[in-house]
Amino acid sequence: MEALARGLRRHGHDVRHAATGEEALASYQDTDLVLLDLELTDLDGLGVCRGIRAACGVPIIAVTALGSELDRVLGLQAGADDYVVKPYGFRELMARIEAVMRRARPLRVNDDVLLRGPLRIDARSREVSVHGRRVDVTRKEFDLLCLLASAPDTVIPRRQIMCEVWGDTWSRRTVDTHVSSLRNKLGNSDWIITVRGVGFRLGDLAQV
Repeated sequence: MEALARGLRRHGHDVRHAATGEEALASYQDTDLVLLDLELTDLDGLGVCRGIRAACGVPIIAVTALGSELDRVLGLQAGADDYVVKPYGFRELMARIEAVMRRARPLRVNDDVLLRGPLRIDARSREVSVHGRRVDVTRKEFDLLCLLASAPDTVIPRRQIMCEVWGDTWSRRTVDTHVSSLRNKLGNSDWIITVRGVGFRLGDLAQV
């Protein structure tokens, strides 16, 4: 595991190691991707995968020695985005990480326009539209929506939202009020999902 962590760090990744399933469930919230070994010492790996997927859409790559077709199917059904069987080559793992992260990133038309399904955010003009319908938002609502859309399928912790959007002048009620207003303006409460005790994430846009 330490050799893998060193290799990932050499490629510019920040690495946090969770030794058990309990630790993984307590520390995945602010990660960009989870490499999950399904052979855990304390919990069922598939159960941990399902628990993470139920809470957020962070990309998950299952890593395991179990390589049968049934094992792969169970892993993907539990919420894994990809499934890597040991032993594997480091180059293959890096390629799979890059592929999963590419799928998780929002589509950018150019450096100024961000597309997430029917949602279009123009950073230069600070305009938002849904299904081609313009949505009038305040400056802080725009900043909040842009932050969530820039980290697709990732739960953004409440404190991070507060610090990045409001700096030193914020309150918990301020965030909740802006989230509620954005949901109303976007026309569906499922656009922004509340993850209790953690923060918020953009909803599954295919379902909105």
